Amino acid sequence: MHMHDTIQNFRTAMLDAGLTPPEAIEADGQLHRYHVEGDKAGSKNAYYVLHLDGRAAGVFGSWKSGLRSTWAADGKRMSEAEREAFSKLIEAARLKAQAERRAEHEARAIEARSEWAAAEPANPAHPYLIRKGVKPHNLRQRGGLLIVPLFDAFGLLWNVQRIQADGGKRFKPGRAGGLFSPIGDFNEPRTILICEGWATGATLHEETGHPVLCAMNAGSLLPVATAARSAWAGAELVICADNDRQTEGNPGVTYATAAAKATGAKLIVPEFPEGVAGSDFNDLAAIRRKGARHGE
Repeated sequence: MHMHDTIQNFRTAMLDAGLTPPEAIEADGQLHRYHVEGDKAGSKNAYYVLHLDGRAAGVFGSWKSGLRSTWAADGKRMSEAEREAFSKLIEAARLKAQAERRAEHEARAIEARSEWAAAEPANPAHPYLIRKGVKPHNLRQRGGLLIVPLFDAFGLLWNVQRIQADGGKRFKPGRAGGLFSPIGDFNEPRTILICEGWATGATLHEETGHPVLCAMNAGSLLPVATAARSAWAGAELVICADNDRQTEGNPGVTYATAAAKATGAKLIVPEFPEGVAGSDFNDLAAIRRKGARHGE
């Protein structure tokens, strides 16, 4: 069997297992990491090793999906020695990838902390705050940008979100999972509300007085609720969903329901009048304010 055919067969095995192979495959017995289309930019979650000496054999997989598969020419089983050698390579590369990711998160955190330290308390008259009808709470401001701080449960700042005057939001890549922006007093809280967006959290805090954790997106509700469960064990958790009724599969409610079930939290979902636009508790407050103005 020619080297080219061997590599072709290995590539086919990857495709059959549901892993997109890289453009070029190096059959040098070393572990190679590569980027998979659709994963985060700069990430290298997929890997493969292929050696051709003696009998061609290889391993491939993805840390993100958990897929891991072995391949041998002629479909024979791999020897214990081969398995052992491949396992060591994969483990070493996984630890290296983890260390790289941590180093990158640390570097981003340092940038975020210096940006946060240099910013002023946010101006209550910032166009975004006026439009959303909320006070600035914990936000800071740099030029026209609002800076939303993202902490972990230990109170460490890892990242910031920037909100422009027109409401456009910018995130720097970096650590995101389990991070939140807190609003209110977290000294022995009895009840903690958990929601997605910052403005939604500001509205919930202003209307209820309860402290709020803003998870920033639906996918973060579960890691944030899990972190809150252990950090404030005595508190009752209430997940305040976004009601994405206009979106296929309503991700806001789907994620919020899963997070509530997994952490034993309560769940509340904003209900809107028929034919009225809006998805979150901030939208609901705006509709109510309009109603009050019109004397309804």
